[in-house]
Amino acid sequence: MELKKTALHDKHVALGAKMVPFAGYNMPVRYSSDLEEHKTVREGVGVFDVSHMGEFMVRGAEAELLIQLVTTNDISKLKIGQAQYSCMTNLEGGIVDDLIVYKLAEQEYMLVVNASNIEKDWNWISRFARGNVQLENISDQLSLFAVQGPKAIEALQSLTNVKLDEIAFYHFVKGTFAGVPDVIISGTGYTGSGGFELYVPNEAAEHVWDKIFEAGQAWGIKPIGLGARDTLRLEMGYCLYGNDIDDTTSPLEARLGWITKFSKEFNNAEGLKLQKEQGISRQLSAFKMIDRGIPRQGYELVDAEGNPIGKVTSGTQSPSLGYGIGMGYVKKEWSQPGSEIWVDVRGRRLKAEVVKLPFYQG
Repeated sequence: MELKKTALHDKHVALGAKMVPFAGYNMPVRYSSDLEEHKTVREGVGVFDVSHMGEFMVRGAEAELLIQLVTTNDISKLKIGQAQYSCMTNLEGGIVDDLIVYKLAEQEYMLVVNASNIEKDWNWISRFARGNVQLENISDQLSLFAVQGPKAIEALQSLTNVKLDEIAFYHFVKGTFAGVPDVIISGTGYTGSGGFELYVPNEAAEHVWDKIFEAGQAWGIKPIGLGARDTLRLEMGYCLYGNDIDDTTSPLEARLGWITKFSKEFNNAEGLKLQKEQGISRQLSAFKMIDRGIPRQGYELVDAEGNPIGKVTSGTQSPSLGYGIGMGYVKKEWSQPGSEIWVDVRGRRLKAEVVKLPFYQG
C-alpha cells in the first residue's frame, strides 16, 4: 500500500529529515538527533508536523448525545472554546481509541483521533449515529502543527492578535494566524512543556509553516520529529495507542479512571462499573530503572524470583533524566509506587522501581 504524505512532505525532505512509515503516512522521525530535538522542546520551542492525525466534525441537535454515548468523559460540562481528553470504549470495555473533543459551537464538535485509527474510529462512531446528527471526516483537509516548549508564546505571538498567554490548558480560540482566518489555536500538546496545536487548511500549510519559522528564529525554533515526540510523551507518562492502550485494555486498567464518568451512559459503562466494583487484576504502571539498562516494548517484567508479573508497553532512555524509564501492565499487587520489579533484558534481570507519574517534573 502506498504511504500517504502530509502537505509538508517535500518541505521535510528538503530539511533533511529521515522519513519513516508511521500509521500509513511517510513521516519525519528526526531532523538532527532525537536527543537534540528533545532538549529543544524542553528548553526552547520546536514544531512537529502531526498532520497525520484524524479530525471528524460532529454536528446537529443530537451531536452531544452521540459523543456522550461513544466517549467515556462527560462533554455536557464543555463550554464553547474548551477541549477535553477522552477515550472510546468497545462493547467489551477495551479502548477503541483515545481522542480530544473540541466544542466549536452549540451542536458542533470536532473529534481529533489517532492517525492509525482513522478508518476504524469513523466506522465505530458512524455505527451509533442516530437522528439529527451529521458526521464529516475532514482528516484530509487539515494540517496540524504542534508548536511546543516554554518559548512557544514568544515565538508565535507576532503572528496573531489572539492573546496567546490567555489561552488556558485545554482551551482554544479560533482566530487569524499568519494571515490565515479561522485557525484553531489550541492550548494542547503531547509533550508536557506547554505550547499550542494549530489546525490549518492544507492549502495554507506551507505558508503557515514558513511564517512560524520566520517568527520563531530569534527563539531558536527547530523542526522536531516523531522520535523526540515519543520520548517527550513518555517522560510525562502519556499513553500511546497501540503500545499502552488498545482494544484489550480497559480505561480503569490504564489509569484513565479520571476520564471515565459513570454519571452518564456510554458504551459498556455497566461492564466497567462492575470492573471498578470487583477490582482490577492488572494496572498500567510507571517504573524507573535502578540498574543500568533500557526497557523496550515487549520485555517481560518479573518479580524477585523471576516469576512473570507483566510486560513493558513503552520504554526508553529518558533524555531529561539520564536513566531508563518505562510503563507496563503489572499484576495489581506490584502496581504501588516503591514496588521493586525486574525487567528481563534478553535474559538479564535488571532492577527497577515503580514510581508515580510524571517522570519529568518541568
